[in-house]
Amino acid sequence: MHLKTLFSAESELTHNFGAQQAVVLSTRIRLARNLNRHPFPGWANAAKRQGVRTLCLDALSALPKLKKGHTCRMDDLDPGEKALLVERHLISKELASSKDSAVVISRDQTCSVMVNEEDHLRIQVVRGGFHLKRAWKQADQLDTALENALEMAYSPQMGYLTACPTNLGTGMRASAMLHLPALVLSGHMEKVVRAVNHDGLAVRGWFGEGSDASGSIFQISNQHTLGFSEAQILRHLIHWLKSIIEQEENARLRLFEEDAPKLFDRISRSFGTLKHAQLLTSVEAMDLLSFMRLACDIGMLPAENRVLVDRMIIQSQPAHIQSIAGKELKPKLRDTMRAQLFRENFKALPDLQLDVLEYPKGTKQGGE
Repeated sequence: MHLKTLFSAESELTHNFGAQQAVVLSTRIRLARNLNRHPFPGWANAAKRQGVRTLCLDALSALPKLKKGHTCRMDDLDPGEKALLVERHLISKELASSKDSAVVISRDQTCSVMVNEEDHLRIQVVRGGFHLKRAWKQADQLDTALENALEMAYSPQMGYLTACPTNLGTGMRASAMLHLPALVLSGHMEKVVRAVNHDGLAVRGWFGEGSDASGSIFQISNQHTLGFSEAQILRHLIHWLKSIIEQEENARLRLFEEDAPKLFDRISRSFGTLKHAQLLTSVEAMDLLSFMRLACDIGMLPAENRVLVDRMIIQSQPAHIQSIAGKELKPKLRDTMRAQLFRENFKALPDLQLDVLEYPKGTKQGGE
């Protein structure tokens, strides 16, 4: 496949280097930018979109972080390859269906820049674990380097001009992917969603807007970009993320203290299914993996196995299963191959520790 070289390399997204953390899977910064004196992609004809793509790709290829990266024009990819990039969170579904569009991806897959999505440029940095400030620093450096090469559409009154008014101002969306099984099991997640929505944050599923929260994984992000600085947006989001993490930890502690046998049973059944199932849908796999991640967090499995669990969350998605098979598969055959993948990967895991007597308190969540 065209993307074989990219996906054969280990990356922070699939191997979670240095991000051995409970609750927070990853953090992301995304910046929306447009070129001055060029119509937005949605209004531009094919010739103008292609011209912008050439300008942007030339500028991106000169950046040190992306110079040895991977450039993919959507016109050159088949649907399966586009789906792979979406499942890796390297491009959006919108870019996959956009005309005359492209993406440049760094070798370590932490940075990707989409060209001709809703805006001319979507700069994205994703880091494993709770590292929002680190991701922002990296995104800011990419943004500054691009502004030295390209003239951006900017208004002293409105900030960066974007195709959608909700992105005006900083053009920044900061987000974190959180694993919140205890809040879901205890029935408190709806209350959390209402609270953060009321204070200007959005809660979405694994694949962003319009997606379900499979595996109890939620994406929390800012909604407002106009009238706030990047520092203010980050402070506000970090405040809420720390609060949600604390609520999840407290919910886990209550589940552990009030009904540990039931919790252990759910984890044990999930473990047995993943090790022996013959058919697994992607949704079922996500829900089962949620309990495996929880098992790593509470000491029923060694914490280092969380890396495998997080990698399987990505590799069990439909396009990744088809990539492993090397061909397009019907849903039932995908489910068969997915179950086989889990049996192969989970057979080396140790037995569950069912004698955990105390919940591990004070889980360190890493940097911001």
